Amino acid sequence: MRSTVSPSSPPFFTLAFAAAAALCAASAHADATLDKIKANKSVTIGVLLNGGPTGSIDPSNQRFIGWNPELARQLARDLGADATLIQVQPSNRVQFLQSGKVDLLIASIEWNPERAEVMGFAPTPFYKVGGTALARKGSGLSKWEDLRGKPVCASQGGSYARILGADYGVQVKGFKGSAEALLALRGGNCVASVHDTTLIYPLLRTNADWKDYDAPITIPLGEAPSVVWTRKGENDTIAAVDKVIQNWHRTGWLIETEKRLGITPPLPALAELHQQALQSSKTR
Repeated sequence: MRSTVSPSSPPFFTLAFAAAAALCAASAHADATLDKIKANKSVTIGVLLNGGPTGSIDPSNQRFIGWNPELARQLARDLGADATLIQVQPSNRVQFLQSGKVDLLIASIEWNPERAEVMGFAPTPFYKVGGTALARKGSGLSKWEDLRGKPVCASQGGSYARILGADYGVQVKGFKGSAEALLALRGGNCVASVHDTTLIYPLLRTNADWKDYDAPITIPLGEAPSVVWTRKGENDTIAAVDKVIQNWHRTGWLIETEKRLGITPPLPALAELHQQALQSSKTR
């Protein structure tokens, strides 16, 4: 059944808590995934490691670090389980979920109507992300329309590739992940590479290898809420996950984690959701 909640519209941040409360109230017994999590005290979560503070691999011990892994581990703890984290790519993350290789996705995969048709999701968002274009300084780019007809690198299976092609007539060159797409940009295979702002801005700020590049387009592409994804119809799992996310907002844990990981600029929507969660708890 198509979701009646549209995270891409402003009312979503208000309606999410009401929708989640109704979902929790309607949940009478655990579905197969939640049964498995409770029985095994373990949950397998797919995470995207595209570099920077959102997710990467510590070379000293090969441990997954950053925003996506930290949220995944905390979600597991709050569900009373141990976390098994599986690295996914934009090109395979939906397949991993649907095939049962992972139970949940925290993989920089923002809400859109097409994804909501094939997957379930916890209605309360944990973040909001849009894309930006990385290009050589002096590229002459200032708006998305400037990319029309030009070759642009992006991750296969990501929403940015679809938007660029459909809305802006871009010649999209798809790659397995952001690392490959960025390498192709450095090799001169495209005029820009489009990825999450949470990847590009820290890269420009902290990595001297990109001193000759900038992000000249200031309006985010396809900005949408980040949600935890489940398999379709797993309403009990959705209700359990959503309860955890609401508590993250209520306690301010997401704001603290964003600050601790150095994700800048701070997302205003997190403060908004924090206040809404506090207000929601007062009215119960």
